[in-house]
Amino acid sequence: MSELLEKPQPPAEGECCDRACTPCVWDLYYAERKKWRLQQVELQEKAANQKDDD
Repeated sequence: MSELLEKPQPPAEGECCDRACTPCVWDLYYAERKKWRLQQVELQEKAANQKDDD
């Protein structure tokens, strides 16, 4: 597995300019959050598998 990802923080108030930028800071946040959540699922599955092996 690659490095452990930190849980991303949503953009601060005022960081989004509401001008439909591409990519928007919210797009970047959601993409990073998805990566983090997938990694969390992977870690949970790995821990469950190790527990089953014990």
